[in-house]
Amino acid sequence: MVNAVYLHIPFCDYICHYCDFNKIFMQGQPVNDYLEHMDVEMKNTLDRFPTNKIDTIFVGGGTPTALNEEQLEKFLKDVQDRFGPYVTDKLEFTMEANPGSVTPEKLRIMKSYGVNRLSIGAQAFQDSLLTRLGRGHSVEEIGEIVQMAKQEGFTNLSLDLMFGLPDQTIDQFSETISRALELGITHVSSYSLQVEKKTVFYNQWRKGELPLPTEEAEADMYALLISRLEEAGLSQYEISNFAKEGFESKHNITYWKNDEYYGIGAGAHSYIDGVRRANAGPLKQYMNRIDENGFPYMDDNVLTKAERMEEEMFMGLRMREGVSKQRFEVKFGQPMFSVFGKQIEDLTSKNLLQDTGTHISLTEKGFFLGNEVFQEFLAID
Repeated sequence: MVNAVYLHIPFCDYICHYCDFNKIFMQGQPVNDYLEHMDVEMKNTLDRFPTNKIDTIFVGGGTPTALNEEQLEKFLKDVQDRFGPYVTDKLEFTMEANPGSVTPEKLRIMKSYGVNRLSIGAQAFQDSLLTRLGRGHSVEEIGEIVQMAKQEGFTNLSLDLMFGLPDQTIDQFSETISRALELGITHVSSYSLQVEKKTVFYNQWRKGELPLPTEEAEADMYALLISRLEEAGLSQYEISNFAKEGFESKHNITYWKNDEYYGIGAGAHSYIDGVRRANAGPLKQYMNRIDENGFPYMDDNVLTKAERMEEEMFMGLRMREGVSKQRFEVKFGQPMFSVFGKQIEDLTSKNLLQDTGTHISLTEKGFFLGNEVFQEFLAID
C-alpha cells in the first residue's frame, strides 16, 4: 500500500545554471490548465491505485512557490480534496520554497492546508556565488524567508546547501555553514555540484570555462560539513542529509527504504505495485496524455526481484543506519547474505561496510566513497 505522495510543479521564475530537473520558465505558461490536469491525475491515480493511509506529501519542482496566491490555494485545495481523507495525524507535508518567491500570505495559505515543513533552496551565502549559480535571490532574502516562516508558525525548516561550486573556496563554504546554522533551522540537505547535460554549466564546462574545486577540496568541504553540523546537533542520518532529532525527512526516507509512492505531475516518477512509471515531461505532452488516456505515463518498468533487491541495498546504504537484515529477509524471502554475501565480505574487508548485528551500513570511510560501494550491488546474477 502506497503511503507517500510526490507532486511536481515545474514552473520557475528563473532557470538555475546547474539544474537538470523537469522545469520551465513560468512566463506565458498555461499554469491554471496544468493544475487542472494534475487534479485529474490525482483522482485517476487514487481510483486505479487506492490507499488507506498517507503519511507524507512532498511538493517539489521547479519552484512550487512561483505559483501566485490564487494558484497556490487552488492547488493545495485539490491536494486536500484528493488525499485529505487518507492523511494520518502524523502527516509530514513538505513544500519546496525559494527565497524571493514567498510572501506571508503564501505561507498562511500553505499553513491553512496542512503544509508543516518547508525545504528552502538557499544553496550558498555569498551573493557572488548565487549569481554564478543563476539563482534569482540574494543572501539577505534567505534570512527573510526563514524569519517569515517562523513568524507564521513553521518550526520544521530545511535548507539546501551546495558545495564544489565554481570558484568556491573552503572558507566560503565554512561561512555558508555558519550562516545557515545562525538561522536556527532543523534540517540541512547538502550536495556537491554535479555537472549535468542540458545545463548552462555543462556548456561552460565543455568550453573549459567552469573552474571547479579539486576532488580533494570537495572532499574537505564534505568533511567540514559533517563535523560542523554534528557539532551543532544536526546528525547525519543519510549521506547528504542532517537533522536535529525528530526532524529527519520522512518523505525522503520512503525513497531510501525503497518503499512505494505516488508521483503526480509532469516528469514525476512513481513506484507502485513493483512498477516504476515515468510521466511525460513536456507540459503539452503531459496534458495531452491525460486528456487521451487519463494518465501521463511514458513507460512502465516492472522490476524483477533481483532489481528490487539491488535497489534495497544501494538506496538503503545511503542511510546512516544502513539496510536491515531482518527487513530484507521478510521482504524478499531470502537472507541478505545468501544474495550479497560476496559483495558485503569484499567491501567489509576494505573497511567500506560494517555489520552492526541488525544492519549492514557504511563505515566513515564508506560515506566518502559511497558510489564505489553502491555499484557493487548492481547487476547481480
